[in-house]
Amino acid sequence: MGLFSWLSNVLGYSTFSLNGDPWCSDPNIEELLQGYAIRELAFDSAANMIANSMSKCEFRTFEGKRETKGREYYLWNVEPNRNQSSSEFIHKLVYHLLRHNEALVVEMDRGLQVAESFQRKPYALFDDLFTDVTVAGLTLSRTFQGSEVLYFQLNNNNVKKLTDAIFESYSKVIAYGMKAYQQSRGRRGVLKVDGMFQGDEAKRKETEERIKGWFDTYFNSDNAVLPLPNGYEYKENETKVYASESTRDIRALIDDVSDFTCKAFGIPPSLLRGNVEGLKDAMDMYLTFCIDPLADLLSEGINRKRNGYAGFEKGRRLLIDTTRIRHIDIFTVAPSLEKMISSGVQSVNDIRRLLDEPLIDEDWADQHFITRNFTTFTEAMAPQGGGADA
Repeated sequence: MGLFSWLSNVLGYSTFSLNGDPWCSDPNIEELLQGYAIRELAFDSAANMIANSMSKCEFRTFEGKRETKGREYYLWNVEPNRNQSSSEFIHKLVYHLLRHNEALVVEMDRGLQVAESFQRKPYALFDDLFTDVTVAGLTLSRTFQGSEVLYFQLNNNNVKKLTDAIFESYSKVIAYGMKAYQQSRGRRGVLKVDGMFQGDEAKRKETEERIKGWFDTYFNSDNAVLPLPNGYEYKENETKVYASESTRDIRALIDDVSDFTCKAFGIPPSLLRGNVEGLKDAMDMYLTFCIDPLADLLSEGINRKRNGYAGFEKGRRLLIDTTRIRHIDIFTVAPSLEKMISSGVQSVNDIRRLLDEPLIDEDWADQHFITRNFTTFTEAMAPQGGGADA
């Protein structure tokens, strides 16, 4: 299966033919699709990693100092709309935000929907207006005001366009490496034909097609014999000069594309490559410089539009908990969990929530404990009672 046919399956195109002839016969289109596959692989790998991470987060809702699990919690963590789960919805929202540098969420039928496309008209002193909003393939006729929607913008510059522009230059290096490798591994020879091709143009073309058919079968067969008529002599070159590039060298060039795509989104490149060495440090950088800023962007937009200043005064807010992204081995972190409880930082239910375990419906499970050897400096310096004079 050639690259063109492979792309037709991966990218979901229904056909790659024109008048019955495959487009891949055009080397320019083949090179274009090859570059598209490498570029999209790098972007999709990075975007899916971020989107998958955000879909693991818990959207926690609060009323004052009390955490609640009402309608707002249900929308963001269980079912934002009747056709999507929360993971599907968050994944679509984040992926759309990364690809287009902006995303729009509208409320319909008491549910939340990510718009596939829209037109935004910004204003300085009034609400922005959003028109031609398309949701699930349906373009809505109404105009939305900024106060009615959730609009997110990632950067001042579209990162996707910047990485595409960098790849346009770098793709020439990758194409050269692939071409040099392929040509150095090909079979070459010299065909001698007595008297060359004679006859009219149609006869010459017929002869060329016949010879091409012979050698296509010969070169593409594991075992073959090449019968040649009188007047034809073929001699294959026995010595080959291999290019210095290997498949690993070409893969390193393709990895470079993933690396600068990762840097554009704040992802340590080693994470996308799956390197185990230095995983903890890479994960800390990923959460600090990629996920946490994105979580702040989303939570601030949600709180600003869905709670507003009136909700802020009452302590109503939404918090995106990014601690759920890390996998927690309960036996590995057991000593740390014990210290968190004994120092009064977390309650038993706080720890169970962190481990995604059912909460205990008892008052003591929400209390904070501290070991007896903890005391204030004043109490430690006070004279102790007892003795002969007590």
